[in-house]
Amino acid sequence: MAITSPPRHVKNILVQLQSRGHLAYLVGGCVRDMFTGRRPNEWDICTSALPSQVMELFPGSTPSEGREGCVTVRINSRQASVSTFRSEFGYARAVHGGSLSYVAELNADLKGRDFTVNAIALPADGLVADPFGGVEDIEKKLIRCVGVPEERFDENPMLMLRAFRYCAKLGFEIEEKSLAAIESKAHLAAMLPAVLLREEIEKILISDRPETVESLATLGLLDAYTDKRVCADPDFIRLRRIPRKPLYRWAGLCWLLHRQNAVDSIEVFMQNLELDSRTSRCCVSALEFMESRRPESRLEWKKLLRDQGVDAACCSACCRDTFFGGNCRKELGQILKSGECFSMRHLAVSADDLLSIGLDSERLTEMMDFLLEYAMEYPEYNRRELLLAMCAGSED
Repeated sequence: MAITSPPRHVKNILVQLQSRGHLAYLVGGCVRDMFTGRRPNEWDICTSALPSQVMELFPGSTPSEGREGCVTVRINSRQASVSTFRSEFGYARAVHGGSLSYVAELNADLKGRDFTVNAIALPADGLVADPFGGVEDIEKKLIRCVGVPEERFDENPMLMLRAFRYCAKLGFEIEEKSLAAIESKAHLAAMLPAVLLREEIEKILISDRPETVESLATLGLLDAYTDKRVCADPDFIRLRRIPRKPLYRWAGLCWLLHRQNAVDSIEVFMQNLELDSRTSRCCVSALEFMESRRPESRLEWKKLLRDQGVDAACCSACCRDTFFGGNCRKELGQILKSGECFSMRHLAVSADDLLSIGLDSERLTEMMDFLLEYAMEYPEYNRRELLLAMCAGSED
């Protein structure tokens, strides 16, 4: 299996650590990516050196924000993360308490990692350390837990979500025993903070295989947020057709859940997952649009833009095309490209303009609404002098 080579600054860090008598290895996602032919975006090194020793060896390095026991080493404009061997990682330690525990052996560090494909270590000389068969699992395109799956999910329920995220990212399948353990331990996902669950869902949604999110709903990982489990639905594959924007793909997911009556209220579903108000608003608008008659004229499209706003209208049009077919995005795009008026912001006059010609303040809102409707229906007349003349005439 051919793998890519790390860049010079990463090799330099490995060599310098080893020259001082420390063990040092590339590890985790960057090694996995190298074995799958991807160019890593980040470089992670694990070492027997303590953080203080790493910082002494590399002047200008700093503790990595939010990552205890990890140092960010900078060489010129490039950087890598260097972590001391440890026995527990991230969420598991936060849940079970206790301080970070360093270990002396590489294998003890790898044993604490989530999946075999992330438990491969690579030193500067290229001799692979793979005690759990991660390379073979990469060749077989499998996601398999390090250790006993049920025990790992008891320790850290987040791993169940992460397994599907890796499937979506890499195009792998979950190994049989690990998948069976997810089915039996899915209820533990209810223990996870909503924000962590939401982040994992979103990472899946914006991947090349967003349809992987279906497994979360069918296996019960979303039971705490849905009213019933989703049945297998071939339309989940259509999520791939939606532009890879979180907002749009959340709307597509909401439609699929709504269509199966898996959630009584999309608003409540999104609030419980702590999604931002903009995303929630756009998803609700998209559902309403999917269940209503599509606009049949330029004026109706402009009214949709006025009522929903650009973000929500574009999201609605995209979802309708994806699941029902048609040219909604094209028709909406023509309106946006034309520059025709559909909001007060595009109107050729402002409220101050009307007040300046003596319009009664009590009639201001009514007149502005009238002018917007007029400019939407007759875009060629959205001219300042003409609209002001209309207002002046109405006051006579």
